[in-house]
This record gives sequence, structure tokens and C-alpha cells, in this order.
Amino acid sequence: MLEKPIGHSLDSALEINEAIGMVFPESRIYRIDHYLGKETVQNLMALRFANALFEPIWRAGHIDHVQITVAETLGVENRGSYYDHAGAMRDMLQNHLLQLLCLVAMEAPVRFDAKSIRGEKVKVLEALKPITGGDVQDKTVRGQYGAGRIGGHDVQAYYFEKNVDNDSDTETFVAVKAEIDNWRWAGVPFYLRTGKRMARKRSEIIITFKQVPHQLFSKGEVNRLVIGLQPEESISLQLMAKAPGKGMQLEPVELDLNLAHAFSSTRRWEAYERLLLDVIEGDSTLFMRRDEVEAAWNWVDPILRGWQSHYRKPRPYPAGTDGPEQARRLIEHQGRQWWRQAT
Repeated sequence: MLEKPIGHSLDSALEINEAIGMVFPESRIYRIDHYLGKETVQNLMALRFANALFEPIWRAGHIDHVQITVAETLGVENRGSYYDHAGAMRDMLQNHLLQLLCLVAMEAPVRFDAKSIRGEKVKVLEALKPITGGDVQDKTVRGQYGAGRIGGHDVQAYYFEKNVDNDSDTETFVAVKAEIDNWRWAGVPFYLRTGKRMARKRSEIIITFKQVPHQLFSKGEVNRLVIGLQPEESISLQLMAKAPGKGMQLEPVELDLNLAHAFSSTRRWEAYERLLLDVIEGDSTLFMRRDEVEAAWNWVDPILRGWQSHYRKPRPYPAGTDGPEQARRLIEHQGRQWWRQAT
């Protein structure tokens, strides 16, 4: 069993995989990404492949864009010595967020088994458009948190954290506009972002559908499928409905599936609990295969190199906010906005 991230780059991942492969067959190697053990992540596959409702519209003709956010309110805590050499890209986006992207974008597997599912995920990673050279500046944003307030308490800047270099240029936030170059997803941007010391702790996938072809009503809202991974596991479909009263005033309403309530009589497993039991039973469905890891690094490495060659220090953002201003511009450049649930 290996915990993510596997390596620090494509070369180091290849070295690790070669060394382990000399001793163990691939069928006995389990590379853990604990996000794959979460109930809602697995429910994403059930939602897509066990219901006829979504398959006809799960494609470029009906989906405007996809957002995947993993936001934390915590800082680096006692992991400064590790994190200052990894950063948000290696620690989170290269594994957690790309795995979520794969589950959203993959084609239906022939069978629900490890070989078929992991094979479809690899196809998604291989179809990601490379982000190289000057595109790195246009399609990615790096950030680093400064001093601010979290939960009513003052918190210090990243470069004052324990075991962090005071001159560190490590990113604690990253946002990327990713594109998948295949028939199903051509022209649909996937906006990925993750960061520490952000306004709220949340992990969510937002599927935003295109507007209806002809607007009969004045309010041009859109339908969204909101898949919450944490702090609560839920699935919500936002539809437009008429508000009570005179005239046709439309408001979004939600059809909610709260998994904790729906299965209140069933004990919910922790992600690692499920994954460790799968290892014992020899089931590798929810683990990363070697070529998955290498395909992910093959896409991430040019971004890391682009950051070095077009050197810019990470954009600052105050702790307790949603990241640097440049991340807002990344998505608003095309008339979209980061989704934020009303509180």
C-alpha cells in the first residue's frame, strides 16, 4: 500500500513504480487516494451509470462547464516540512482533484470491475489538453495565504508557519482551467481549485447545464447539479420554479438527496476503513493503477515547469477568503462565476 502523492514528478513516480514493480505484480499494489473511498464519490458512479435521467445530457451539448473545489480552512498545521516541498498542486490537484475529474468525465465502463473502471479513467487523463508555455499564465493561478481571520480567530501567514521557509514561494492555492479533448467534452471547461485557509471547508462538484435555447422568462438562471463531498455528503439538483404570487417570477429550488438522512439506519464507513478492507479482500477498484498515476503526472509536470520558466511568486490572498483575485478572473473571463452556496 502506498499513500499519495506517488512521487514528486513524472520521473520520480516512474522510479517508484519501477522499484515496486520489480518486487510485486501490479495486481498486488494498492495506491491509496482516500477520496475514492468516500460514499458520495462512489455515488457519483451510481448517479451516472444506474439512472437513465442524466446520460443523454451528460455531454458538451448540454453542459456549460464543471467546477471541482476542495477548500480547507486549516493551514499546514504540523506538515510544514513536507508541504513546503510539495504545495497545493502536488498535494491535492495532481491526485484528489484529477481523480474526481475522471469520475465526472469517464465513459461508462463495460463492467463494474477494477480493470474496466481504471481503464476509462486513464482515457480521460490522456485526453486532457496539455497546458504548456505561456498557457500556464492564462489557465492557472497560484496563490499563497497571508494573515487573516478564520472562525473569528487571527491566523498567521503561510511563511510564518512551523517548518516553512520565511521566503517560501510554495503555493497553498491553485486554480486550473482544464479541457478534455474528446467527443463528449470538447469545448466544456473544467475549473479545478483547491486551497488552504479558505473561507469555508468544502469539497464539491458543480455541474452547470446550459441555458434553455429560448428564454421565455426574464430571469436567465441555469440548472445545476451540486454534489457535496464534505462536510456533508449530498446531491442536489437545482431547478427553476415559479415563485408564489403575481406574474412569472422564477426562483431556483432544490431537489435534495441527503445521504446521511436517506441511509440513517446504516453505519457509514470512513474512507480509509473501506479502502483498507478492500485491500484485505484484494479488490483494487478504488485504487490508482500505475498508468493512472503516470498519466496524471504527465499532465501536471508541464504546468510545474511553466511556473518555473515564467516565474511569478504566488498571488497573495488573506486567510479566510476564497483565494486570490486572479482565480475569480480566471473563470469570469468567459462570463462564468465560481459557485457559492447561499448561507
